[in-house]
Amino acid sequence: MTSEVTQLQEAIDKFENIVFFGGAGVSTESGIPDFRSVDGLYNQQYDYPPETILSHTFFMNNPQEFYRFYQAKMLCDTAKPNAAHRKLAELEQTGKLKAVITQNIDNLHQMAGSRNVLELHGSVHRNHCMKCGKFYDFAYMKNSQGVPKCQECGGTIKPDVVLYEEGLDNTTINRSVQAISAAQVLIIGGTSLAVYPAAGLIDYFQGKKLIVINKAPTPRDRQADLVISQPIGEVFSQIQI
Repeated sequence: MTSEVTQLQEAIDKFENIVFFGGAGVSTESGIPDFRSVDGLYNQQYDYPPETILSHTFFMNNPQEFYRFYQAKMLCDTAKPNAAHRKLAELEQTGKLKAVITQNIDNLHQMAGSRNVLELHGSVHRNHCMKCGKFYDFAYMKNSQGVPKCQECGGTIKPDVVLYEEGLDNTTINRSVQAISAAQVLIIGGTSLAVYPAAGLIDYFQGKKLIVINKAPTPRDRQADLVISQPIGEVFSQIQI
């Protein structure tokens, strides 16, 4: 255990109100790619950058191309929770971890056993018909050909994920602000803190220790009491709860 991980362990042992704020790096170790890392295969298959495809305008105007990307890149049914997900769920069971605030849409925190998960950008496991509101699950979307249509009314089904140009859910934002404001320790993990308004929530932290765990530098490193530049799953696998 490195000295940085030892300091993380000490903070977890000492404080009783901990909040975790995470991003794509938490899920990459489970095999879910960060769609921003544009690879050669991506360039061969799509004519638009991910941010364009995953926008509200693109979804409305080009649903066929949106779903070609979405089903290929965003619907991963083989991913399993990694050490970070599992350890956070254990920490919640002790009563110390009050909330997991995530920018991810993959449901892996819930699969690991976490209960108080605030999903800033929604979830691929919730989908609704835009006409009648009927709910559809992950499997229905994964197995659909082309643009998924409602079995009841024939309307287009939209995933409950926050696309570019769309606002975040107010209730989720308010609960996240409350959790961060009350936290003694805020652990930021697996996120470059580049996506706003989600990254701006960190400004509400007034507690004792700000901890950043991310392989690459983040804009909050200078303010942090502890920075660990290692894969988050490796870090949490060393923590004793």
